[in-house]
Formats: sequence, structure tokens, C-alpha cells
Amino acid sequence: MPSDLVEIGTLARPHGIRGEVRVNYYADSLDLLRSGNVYLQAGNRPPRKVEVDTVRMHQGTPLIRLVEAPDRTAAEFLRGQTLLVSEASLPELDEDEVYLHDMLGLSVVLDATGEPLGTLDHVLFHGEQEVWSILTPDGKEILLPAVPEFVADIDLDAEIIRITPPEGLLELYL
Repeated sequence: MPSDLVEIGTLARPHGIRGEVRVNYYADSLDLLRSGNVYLQAGNRPPRKVEVDTVRMHQGTPLIRLVEAPDRTAAEFLRGQTLLVSEASLPELDEDEVYLHDMLGLSVVLDATGEPLGTLDHVLFHGEQEVWSILTPDGKEILLPAVPEFVADIDLDAEIIRITPPEGLLELYL
């Protein structure tokens, strides 16, 4: 098993009776699911390789069917499991792009002042909207919509994300 596994989504509820499962998918292309190098992880258990039988889109949501889960009953047990692929199977990025897993743990600062807010702890996906969870040094969580108007710069070399949050957002959390 590769040691460089990267989360690309989570399995949601089953769809239909033939074992298909909805996927909360973080990647742009479904090709990763067709790569033959797909793993599932349930909680803290070790990841296990799975064989993807079919991949398709249904009303804007990816659906997959695994050989290991041929019917709805088996698919129900997959709910909430993490979908992983080897980092080596990820496509090359353009110069102005970054992978989410490379940003986790980076320091988040206010662009205008350089004031540190905390670190990027995890990313939430609500429909089409990506939301960043920033953890402050005192353990508070700040939720920031990850849209271009609020993200000024991501510098992987300096390990800093500069943000310009909308007026009043920080006051909700701090």
C-alpha cells in the first residue's frame, strides 16, 4: 500500500439498489476514480484497496459502484468512509494551482496587516462551496468561504496563506 495517500472525497448515502454510492468529491476530474489505485478508509482503520466497478455523474453528483459492494445493503456500510488515492496518481498542476492537502497546516494571516489568525485545519465542502476551517491558537474555529475575493495569496514555500475576510466575519468568531 502506498504511504502517500491523499483524501479525494467521502462516501455519502447509497443511490438506488445496485450498490451505487454518492461521493462528496473534492477533485475536478472523475479520472482519479478510474485509475485503479483507489483506497477506502473507515475511521482510524488502515486504508484498504478497492476496485471501482463504475463511475458516473447523476444530477451533478458523482456516483461510484465498488466490486466489493454489489448491492444497496453492502453500499450502506460504506457511508462516511474516506476515499483516497496515491499522491503520485494526482495530475500535474498549473503554476497558479495548489492541492488542498498541501495547504493544511499552513499559517493563515490577514493580508492587510500580516496579523496571524491561526492555521488551516481542514476543508469543508457544502455543495459547490469550499469552506476553510482556520484554527486559532486558543482553539477557536473560524470558517472562511474559500473564494478568490477572500484569499489574497497562498505561498507554499513560506507556508503562509494571506486572506482578506469580509467585513464583520472575524468578529463572529473572535
